[in-house]
Amino acid sequence: MKWPAEWEPHDAVWIGFPGNPDEWPEGLADAQREVAAFANAISDDGAGETVMLVCRTQDDADLAKRLTDDKVLIICEPFGDIWLRDTGPVITVSGEDGERQAQRFGFNGWGGKFEMDGDQDIGLRLAKSLDIPAREHDLVVEGGAIDGDGCGALVTTRQCVLNSNRNHNMTEPQFEDYMREALQIEKLCWLGDGLLADHTDGHVDNLARFVAPGKVAIPKAIDADDPNAAIFEDAAKRAEAAGLEVTRITSVGRYEVDGAIAPASYMNFYIGNTVIAVPQYGAVNDERAIGEIAALFPDHKIAALSSIALLRGGGSFHCISQQVPSA
Repeated sequence: MKWPAEWEPHDAVWIGFPGNPDEWPEGLADAQREVAAFANAISDDGAGETVMLVCRTQDDADLAKRLTDDKVLIICEPFGDIWLRDTGPVITVSGEDGERQAQRFGFNGWGGKFEMDGDQDIGLRLAKSLDIPAREHDLVVEGGAIDGDGCGALVTTRQCVLNSNRNHNMTEPQFEDYMREALQIEKLCWLGDGLLADHTDGHVDNLARFVAPGKVAIPKAIDADDPNAAIFEDAAKRAEAAGLEVTRITSVGRYEVDGAIAPASYMNFYIGNTVIAVPQYGAVNDERAIGEIAALFPDHKIAALSSIALLRGGGSFHCISQQVPSA
């Protein structure tokens, strides 16, 4: 059994579509357009993977249908909010027979901060919709808190998975043992803190992403006022000390929403079968980061897409998606 890397072939991807005005009091229509553009890009007119845009209600589904291409599938499943990377299942594949299994880790609303109806079991319902058997785990782990290279390596942050609001009193060796059994992880790289103002308590998919076996991309601050400069350098040092190859991607820099620091990150890209979707913020470093990410994936198209409205909700493209690896 293995947890395939994100760049390995997908049969499909689930993407959450925003619709709850209580969770999106500002910019809901803009966020819906951004998600639709993301879904269209990853579908790649049917040449990519099957995109399943998950909507809370039929009204949301009707709107999503109008905003997306014919190749995008619209499905209705109740959920709290759109962050399916965290609430959806992590799909593993058996090496012996290619059978898929949904690993459903515990979810407690990001440490009890955002508990909403439907988020606790949306992962099980999505897996069941594709007849993928599920295995439930007591360990609380959101999908955005871990990233793997498909070859037994995993990267995460202590700030998140060892947080007392998730896995109280858990030690690093205990977490490593759990990941070794649940996902067949052989090597775990521990990073420290995630980005400032990240209400997920430091998800790694905003900080460090595997881009090849044993190779991680980590932001690099080039602006003097980048609030995450020390965090980026600490992460790079820890990754190198763990034996990983590190490549640096220009960071967004200081980015504010309504006068407050926001966790804008180019690391929240999504790796589709044919397209890499990279968030854009109207920042001066957008174009530079696009070129650097494109160089890492020469066989993919690059879709540079606005994520300004999504960031207001707390995340971007990787946060709202969960891939279904090919059997």
